Amino acid sequence: MPSVSAHVAITLAAHLDNVFGVMGNGNAYLLDALERDTDATFTPMRHEAGAVVAADAHFRASGRLAAATATYGAGFTNTLTALAEAVQARVPLILVVGDEPTSGPRPWDVDQIGLAAAVGARTYTVGRTDAAATTVIAIEHALAYSLPTVLAIPYDVAQLDAGAVPSVDAPRQPAPLAVQGDFVAAQVARVAEELAQAKRPFLLAGRGAWLAGAGADLGALADATGAVTASTALGRGVFPDSRHDLGVAGGFGAAGAIELVRQADVAVVFGASLNQFTMRFGDLFAPTTKVVQIDTAPAATHPHVGAYLKADARLAARALVAELGRLGAASSGWRDTIDVSVLTARDAGTGIADDGRLDPRSVAARIGELLPEDRVVVSDGGHFIGWANMYWPVASPDRMIMVGTAFQSIGLGMPSVAGAALARPHSTVVLTTGDGGGLMALADLESAVRVARGRGMAVVWNDGAYGAEVNLYGLKGLAKAPMLIPDVNFAELAASVGAEGVVVRTLDDLDALARWTGSSPAERPFLLLDCRVSPNVIAPYQQEIIRVNS
Repeated sequence: MPSVSAHVAITLAAHLDNVFGVMGNGNAYLLDALERDTDATFTPMRHEAGAVVAADAHFRASGRLAAATATYGAGFTNTLTALAEAVQARVPLILVVGDEPTSGPRPWDVDQIGLAAAVGARTYTVGRTDAAATTVIAIEHALAYSLPTVLAIPYDVAQLDAGAVPSVDAPRQPAPLAVQGDFVAAQVARVAEELAQAKRPFLLAGRGAWLAGAGADLGALADATGAVTASTALGRGVFPDSRHDLGVAGGFGAAGAIELVRQADVAVVFGASLNQFTMRFGDLFAPTTKVVQIDTAPAATHPHVGAYLKADARLAARALVAELGRLGAASSGWRDTIDVSVLTARDAGTGIADDGRLDPRSVAARIGELLPEDRVVVSDGGHFIGWANMYWPVASPDRMIMVGTAFQSIGLGMPSVAGAALARPHSTVVLTTGDGGGLMALADLESAVRVARGRGMAVVWNDGAYGAEVNLYGLKGLAKAPMLIPDVNFAELAASVGAEGVVVRTLDDLDALARWTGSSPAERPFLLLDCRVSPNVIAPYQQEIIRVNS
């Protein structure tokens, strides 16, 4: 008869295709059932944090629920940083873990429910008679609240016979927050009037707008108002017409584009939390700009917001277009007076910096010219994060995945490759990571190479340091020795697990990427570029942080 673990595995597999994990005593029966009784794909990772990261990246790249699994105790505690990141980023995933027996904890057990709650994740524990139903409840919770959810299988329950797998209802999902009612209609009318009267309207959209499917309606609103557009780092490409789009707002934005934003008289923000980086620590908008925020949060999330509309981004944009039509409003024409290509031009750097190492701006610009167009960029955290965001455009928000930024973590880049590669089986997956984060995630370099193969590559910004710390604290005079990393040859590390590793000391060394891009994915290995860049070139977004912390 099917076991409790089999009930969990079969029910999970009815709602997702991919499970990432590390096998141990606590999940052995679950993985056995996944392999024998379901069509779900299990991808072994080499660290439990990597399993959660891969599931996280899979969702961000595809919009489809994925699962991670780990054993109890040390296996579970290894997941916590990645679990905290998924909570902060509001990524729905299921983490299936072993847990202490129902008779009580053993010496190596910890309070897993308490630890999960400490980082913001809820736990559901299955029993002998309710495993399938509890699994569906956990999935429903993850999807309804856009949060990772832990599903625990007590050790003494995992292999018990549970009878035939019952038929259970599918997970329910909440409907989009409707734009209806007299009060909301009045708010929409006021925002439409502001846009109709605006001479320099500006629209900003974030990841929430993308998840709401608002792209086409935002495009229609930009056309109706003649607005210039931009996005947050996690909303890149949400507006369908790039001709009038300034790219990323905030520290990743081009200087000319950011100056233009300050000329806006009315700014409407869709599905963006307006964090300190997007807002350039309060300097994104001029004091005279009227800022309207539209989101599903309970209230406005920044003090510069003058009016707040709680609504689904797609439905709100559609309602605004309809109201502007009713008003007979004409386009402001502002965007037609602006050459966006000039404002968004980037500094290509000096080639070689003053210390003899490569200028990362030059490296980023050249790599951006050589990358395949059909690409998904996955990013670790660190000082280098600005280079990909500034120089490597992507087609849509689900193609720029930054796992770690929500929780301000590094070391989550390598396993992101595996999740994104399975989510986007026909795209090239490009990892951007630093030497510090790259070393921290080294266990799953093998996972990235194994899963992505010839469709995957990594760029390691190897500056011999924890660059963000050097910039923030080294410049203040603190001892630099703890901030430095001895020279590491990532190219040789990559070769040891079957990849092609190239040390990049000159821009000509990037010809290896040109050859790789020009060959067939079936014939080429995973490529890792070990770019020896200067720590002396500070990214603009980091300069803003330095300014604020000075």
